[in-house]
Amino acid sequence: MSAATDSGRHPSLRRRLLLGILLPVVLFIGFNTYSLYQQTLASLNTAYDRTLLASAKSISEQLDVRGYDEAAELRATVPYSALEAFEADNQSQMFYRVSTLQGDLVSGFAELPVWRGQIPARPPYAALVDFYDDRFRERDVRVAVLLQPVASSEGRTMAVIQVAETLEVRETLALQILRNTLLRQALLVAVIALTVVLVVQRAIHPVRQLSLQLQGRREGDLSPIAAPSTPRELQPLIDATNEVMQRLRHLLRHQKRFVRDASHQLRTPLAVLKTQVQSALRGDVEPQQALHEISDTVDRATQLANQMLALAKVEQLRQQSTPPTTRLDEMLRTVALEISPLIAQRDLDFGIHTEPARVQAHEWMLRELSRNLLHNAVRHAPQGSELTVDLRTDSHHVALTISDHGPGIDDELATRLFQPFSAGDVRAGSGLGLAICHEIVQALGGSIALTNRMVGSRLTGLDAVVRLPLAAPSADMGNPVHAAQSPA
Repeated sequence: MSAATDSGRHPSLRRRLLLGILLPVVLFIGFNTYSLYQQTLASLNTAYDRTLLASAKSISEQLDVRGYDEAAELRATVPYSALEAFEADNQSQMFYRVSTLQGDLVSGFAELPVWRGQIPARPPYAALVDFYDDRFRERDVRVAVLLQPVASSEGRTMAVIQVAETLEVRETLALQILRNTLLRQALLVAVIALTVVLVVQRAIHPVRQLSLQLQGRREGDLSPIAAPSTPRELQPLIDATNEVMQRLRHLLRHQKRFVRDASHQLRTPLAVLKTQVQSALRGDVEPQQALHEISDTVDRATQLANQMLALAKVEQLRQQSTPPTTRLDEMLRTVALEISPLIAQRDLDFGIHTEPARVQAHEWMLRELSRNLLHNAVRHAPQGSELTVDLRTDSHHVALTISDHGPGIDDELATRLFQPFSAGDVRAGSGLGLAICHEIVQALGGSIALTNRMVGSRLTGLDAVVRLPLAAPSADMGNPVHAAQSPA
């Protein structure tokens, strides 16, 4: 998949920031505009309802009555021109109806629907008035109803005055206010969008600079990123990237070293093997002897290849996630049982003492560590001598000590033996066993040392001491393995 396709599928940081900031702002402005429009309509209705009430009161001044209560006769002399003063700019029309409480028409438009409602418990004005929306002559109207007591020297009664007004003026004014509000809000959104774009451009400028810096690097350049002026929010990303680059540098160095060592170390046994085969083909040596020599060479090459692969596997496991917890004491006894034929072959007095020890490590690493140390000790222990394995723990560490009764080594050789393909004496050879042990111990955060064991001024043997951190206690410890001393 191309980079352009990936870029199209994944929105940019700039787009996400713009959407994340502008979308809530636009939604809020939209809600605010709607609320403002509703408040405007309510204010307009309040203002024009007051006009309707004034019209109704003006009509009430034109009423007269003769008689009382049921026998009262209500009269009205209301010219239509009396309402013209309340019509706004000739855009709206007003209609009225004066009737008795029983709905009998006194004056006005007979087709105006009779009011059937009731006065609110708490009217908005100091009058018996009710406002409602209705339809009159296929037009929407706003109606004010005023219950007005009418009294004269000849009688008294209650009149129902209805004044209706069409909504053209209200709707026109509301739309004009809405357009003005939307224009101002759109201008506000544009200002916010421009500000956000400028701020986002400035905010992601360090990201672009960092990207250009990485793109301008030479191939294979894994040096740490130097960005002292980078914002604080990007520093964790830079630190993580530098950490990844450091691991990559380590892996590349290990890979180059492995290729270099493999090409150098395998070249010799393969050349020897080819010489032996050519010598056998020419008949320079007896066939049986030639086969034995070829077999020995193949065994040494196989051992060397296996050790090199083991060294590479240690590095591979080092890069993996948190390893599981493994019982080192059980692994140690298993390995000791596997090499018991070698111990018996050299007639060694073998003893092992272990305590329950849990180490956070892959099982393969502990097995390889134990096998290499025991193999070295068995191979270099004198025939019929004593060989002991001791595993003890304290509050934080586990200490593994493998002791033989050989001639020991000098200090300079002890340090050099942990280096891959280091030349040593007959005890060490030129293999990778101790180098593998050293890499495993380093990967597990421990230490390893070869120490001559002295009694007074007399050298009595060599101790290989490994210290590893104990794993955190857990509920799955199981039944502890009791410390034991057992002969081979």
